[in-house]
Amino acid sequence: MNMKRDRKLTIMVMPDGGPGSRTIHIAYKWLRVLAAGASLLAFALTVMAGSWWYLAARASRVADLEFQLQAVAGDRVRVQTLARQLELIEAQYGNIRDLFGTSGSGAGSDVWLPPATGSRRGRGAETLPASGASLPSVWPLGEKGFVTQALIEGTSGDDDHPGVDIAVPTDSYIRAAGGGTVVDLGEDRVYGRFIKIDHGGGYSTMYAHASLHLVALGQEVREREVIGLSGSTGRSTAPHLHFEILLNDEAVDPLTMVEQPS
Repeated sequence: MNMKRDRKLTIMVMPDGGPGSRTIHIAYKWLRVLAAGASLLAFALTVMAGSWWYLAARASRVADLEFQLQAVAGDRVRVQTLARQLELIEAQYGNIRDLFGTSGSGAGSDVWLPPATGSRRGRGAETLPASGASLPSVWPLGEKGFVTQALIEGTSGDDDHPGVDIAVPTDSYIRAAGGGTVVDLGEDRVYGRFIKIDHGGGYSTMYAHASLHLVALGQEVREREVIGLSGSTGRSTAPHLHFEILLNDEAVDPLTMVEQPS
């Protein structure tokens, strides 16, 4: 029994080409201790390696989250910038609307809308325009607008601009500059939808680039009566009214006969 408990592992070391040898005796119980220690060391190294990979993955995730937070912060800055730009655009648009006289002041309060029933009563006897032909002397819009092009008398047809262009929002009231009769209306490649009114005495007026006609051929209209809505039809780059005054079919500067609202 004692001999079994005292069993040892004997290792003999023989030098290569040298004299003598060396014998090492190791008890089996120490071998078991060494094996257990090696197993514990291997397990500890495995746990450490697994923990390192886990921490590395977590660190990578943190880096991704930080990048995403930076991207969100950048998006927030861009949204704030866009919001400021939108506020600026809205303010500029409001200034343009005020410039065009859309606040309800000025010429916009002096228009006559014929009722849909066809009767010729206006909004009251005190505002009812006089019937019959009259010289064009009234601003041809229900709003102030903004003159962007004056009359130009060129040497060739391409250089001529026989009227004035008045920038105004789409679907603004176009009104007759004087009483008369609708002698021509339709749609032209250059003028778009147009209306021509004869005022007598050789005078006539032309209203071009309308979005809608509100009168018929041969119809008698009163001064300041709404005859159409402004637009950008024909050869046009933006909503406006092209307005002409003709005397015996020769262009007259409208601003010499029609008073522009202040």
